[in-house]
Amino acid sequence: MSSQLIFVTGVNGFLGSHIVHQLLEKGYRVRGTARGAKIDLAKEIFASYGDKFEVVSVNDVAVDDISEQLQGVDAVIHAAAPLPSKGDQRTLLNGALDGSMNVIRQAEKAGIKRIIYTSSIVTVINPSGSLTDKDWNPMTEKETLAAPAFKAYMGAKTLAEKAVWKFADEHKDVDITVLNPPYIFGPFAPNFRIPKPDYGTLSTNLHIYHFLTKKGRAFPPSPGSADVRDVARIHVEALSSPPESSIGRKRLPLASPYDANYKKAVEIVASAHPELRERLVDADTAPVFPFDKLPVDLKRVEDVTGVKVDSYHTWKETVLDTIDSLLALEKGWVNQGYKVEIPALEDYGF
Repeated sequence: MSSQLIFVTGVNGFLGSHIVHQLLEKGYRVRGTARGAKIDLAKEIFASYGDKFEVVSVNDVAVDDISEQLQGVDAVIHAAAPLPSKGDQRTLLNGALDGSMNVIRQAEKAGIKRIIYTSSIVTVINPSGSLTDKDWNPMTEKETLAAPAFKAYMGAKTLAEKAVWKFADEHKDVDITVLNPPYIFGPFAPNFRIPKPDYGTLSTNLHIYHFLTKKGRAFPPSPGSADVRDVARIHVEALSSPPESSIGRKRLPLASPYDANYKKAVEIVASAHPELRERLVDADTAPVFPFDKLPVDLKRVEDVTGVKVDSYHTWKETVLDTIDSLLALEKGWVNQGYKVEIPALEDYGF
């Protein structure tokens, strides 16, 4: 394991940084992608691992030639992905498709035989309510291009993942695992830093941060969640999963096995942090869903990756660790003289 070099996209991201941390802790070497000022930030975050971690400059994984950066790589974890935004639907769709396929195509040309790809539960959601590896969001390209922001994101992710599986069918020598998580929450990776307020970097944790303001909509519009530490661990363990030829197609819808109830989440925070009560959103405004736990097959996830169902973080652990992580960031920003104003979720496409 210690001799294996894993190429990871999006190492400064919420999920990507956890994946890198867990890989390094397990003895893998990591070559990660970043751009601009985030290159030095990534070096700083993972400095304690010495030459086990290196970061390479990739301005845009959707279009850049990364053939040199892939030399000597044993496997790829492609975790970089755009979040929903108010951008043009065609740009969103093309970005999702190119962002998925550029790295995968170049990895195959470089002779890399194992790829882990981060998709989303939105590609699985469909009118039947079933969330199996055989289920697909039925959105077409035409519907995607005509849809509002989040719906367009759902369609773009779906079409991008279908392109990944088409590639897999045409390149049987490459073993591909696709992970389909829902909303991801949890603390930031050890040593993770956001030097100044940059709310987009909070990713889906912005929903939990919205517990601390009474302004605007606070909660996700649909049920289901997963702890970022569990999602990262599933990515890492997928590297040593059995090949598709012996275990079948490795498309893994996943979620926490615990009820992700948002009213309960606010009450958990209020109980643990009475000093925040005046800031907290009204728990009674939380949405009521038909279920708070997604009906995904976690036994299948265990069969493929070895991650046992009873090893996932509880909802209480996820909520409190997220809040503590956000409060630490906020305190750092305030101490540096920055004004903290939690933005509307809609500003970031949520």
